Amino acid sequence: MSNTVVLDVDGTLVDTNYHHTVAWLRAFRTVDVTVPGWRVHRAIGMGGDRLVAAVAGDKVEQDHGDEVRQAWERYFDEMLDEIQPLEGAHRLVRAATDLGLAVVLASSGKSKHVEHYLKLLDPGDVAWTTSDDVEDSKPAPDLIEVALRKVEGERAVVVGDSVWDCEAAARVGLPSIGLLTGGFGEDELVDSGASAVYPDLDTLRTELADLPFAVVEEPKA
Repeated sequence: MSNTVVLDVDGTLVDTNYHHTVAWLRAFRTVDVTVPGWRVHRAIGMGGDRLVAAVAGDKVEQDHGDEVRQAWERYFDEMLDEIQPLEGAHRLVRAATDLGLAVVLASSGKSKHVEHYLKLLDPGDVAWTTSDDVEDSKPAPDLIEVALRKVEGERAVVVGDSVWDCEAAARVGLPSIGLLTGGFGEDELVDSGASAVYPDLDTLRTELADLPFAVVEEPKA
């Protein structure tokens, strides 16, 4: 049975969470909505289709959701050249493939952003997904399910930096591994289902062979 590592991208492999937070704050201000930065950061990792309502309420989503998302994209694009991979990202992916693990990058981001990250990461020949591949974003499990289908994964573990990654994994019955690289706390990740939490990618890399892979169950009809 093949083992698959489903890797989140934003906040896990590339250092983007605070760029996303600033872009969303600026986007909300374009419609005269002020929200606290901490609340936006807590929502980073879920898809933009969910974030506006989660942060500012259903009324803002109803009245300005698409406008805010368009503004976020514009502001984030302006910062794209500032984005850097997190230390150890390239080494982690290459070590996983060298061990014979299937690797698939599961990102809630837009295709153009993920393509930019791939150039920075140089991950080799790995599969990847984006928000364009699904109708419902994290913490819904759709992205993980699509990612696993791309590599025909039979046993898998999900690696991410946010509570939304852990919740999405739990919804498809898979174990998750948390990282502190996105700014979420260890207790939060464990409470959301993480089997273990690592401070950085290089530490995780040393224990790749011991990750808690579980059998991928067929989606219920």
